[in-house]
Amino acid sequence: MVDKSAWMQQVEADPNHSKWYVERFRAMAAAGQDLDGEARLVDAMATRGSRILDAGCGPGRVGGALARAGHHVVGVDVDAVLVAAAEEDHPGPRWMVGDLAELDLPSAGVDEPFDVIVSAGNVMTFLAPSTRGAVLERMRAHLCADGRAVIGFGAGRGYDFTEFLADAERAGLVPDLLLSSWDLRPLADDSSFLVAVLRPA
Repeated sequence: MVDKSAWMQQVEADPNHSKWYVERFRAMAAAGQDLDGEARLVDAMATRGSRILDAGCGPGRVGGALARAGHHVVGVDVDAVLVAAAEEDHPGPRWMVGDLAELDLPSAGVDEPFDVIVSAGNVMTFLAPSTRGAVLERMRAHLCADGRAVIGFGAGRGYDFTEFLADAERAGLVPDLLLSSWDLRPLADDSSFLVAVLRPA
């Protein structure tokens, strides 16, 4: 058993939080807002029909968009309410409930490694600090030898970018490209967001 994430602590404090989150993104989609920026970046990196893991998939907006673009998607999230919404709103991918710190997809019959792993939506900052290294190690274990992990999160959320990159290196992942946004703006010293494209060391 691993320490509970900040997300699940929030859900325990407010049992309606997950439903609110789902309805928030459904409302944004209904209003025609662009919710596919992360998926566009990942799709540009991946050959058609790639195996993609949406790590911390939430209600499925990123993985759903990637599946519609022609990729084979598996999504995993610790929150069963969010996974149920992903199954309802984005049929096609395989959506699974699980803690990323204990990720073992072969034990669930998902044997092949992934060409790309994407973790958007500040997932890394919602993890319990004690599990960050384990999550990165589990990502590395599920990645193809020539695959890439794309992880994005904001500054000021309790996980310094340099600390994250050090944790990633210890897990066997090194930077290919560091950006400050999902629309390919370069990282600067004062950037308030990081999108790290990592490869196996």
